[in-house]
Amino acid sequence: MKESPIFIKTYETLVWLLHHTQKFPRSQRFVMGKRMEEAALDLYDKLLAAAMARDTRQSLAGADFDLARLKLYSRLAKDLELSAFNQYEFLAKNLDELGKLLGGWRKRAERSFPSKEG
Repeated sequence: MKESPIFIKTYETLVWLLHHTQKFPRSQRFVMGKRMEEAALDLYDKLLAAAMARDTRQSLAGADFDLARLKLYSRLAKDLELSAFNQYEFLAKNLDELGKLLGGWRKRAERSFPSKEG
């Protein structure tokens, strides 16, 4: 479970992000830094919940939402000059890769538990 690529990439991104946000100016560490950290930790929590659930769709949808939050916050951090462009680029590439892994998992989950509509 935890050795799957999505868990490895999420963990590595989380470690990098937690170190990165500690370097934010004090005025933003408890605003943008906290938001980014919470979104990343919530993402990891929902992936763990999905790995332990029989029907993963709800947890994966929540993880997708947290990933979208994290993408928005990382762009805001760049625009507020809290992150250098190369730091933003590094994080954006990691988040894009996580999105692809998450999308694949969601597709597999939909095939396992097809919608009752239609």
